[in-house]
Amino acid sequence: MEAVIFCGIQGSGKSTFFKQRFADTHIRINLDMLRTRRREAILLNACLEAKQRFVVDNTNPTIEARSRYTEPALAAGFNLVGFYFDISVGDAIKRNLNRPKKERVLPGSIVTTHKGLEPPTKQEGFDKIYVARIDGTGGFLVEKILVPFAALRGESATNGEQNES
Repeated sequence: MEAVIFCGIQGSGKSTFFKQRFADTHIRINLDMLRTRRREAILLNACLEAKQRFVVDNTNPTIEARSRYTEPALAAGFNLVGFYFDISVGDAIKRNLNRPKKERVLPGSIVTTHKGLEPPTKQEGFDKIYVARIDGTGGFLVEKILVPFAALRGESATNGEQNES
């Protein structure tokens, strides 16, 4: 049983990644489609009860935001997999402008989400964490993360994760 949690700013490619990698194997939980937290909770609970693999395709920028999915998934015995979508704010804004008009978000929303972004950590219960980057050809480069994100930025590492080459 697998619960996949995406984390990334608007326009970072999360929904495209879902369609390319998970559409045939996992249920998609996405607020853009479901429109309310109530509907989202109903679908999440159905997946947990049925032991159905799912992907949460939302920004999930903070540990607190992700906990509404990670905690019940762990309690139900799911393995947690995190995907952090690494993209510059400028590139995300450009991608956002290529969306259909009704799907676009304000550039300020992208900047605000980026400022509060907390990459996923092993302490949240993730069994695996990956970084996904757009490769420029319509696909993604994916790298398993074994070192904490702080270490990748040159800060001190304390959570014991390491990076896999």
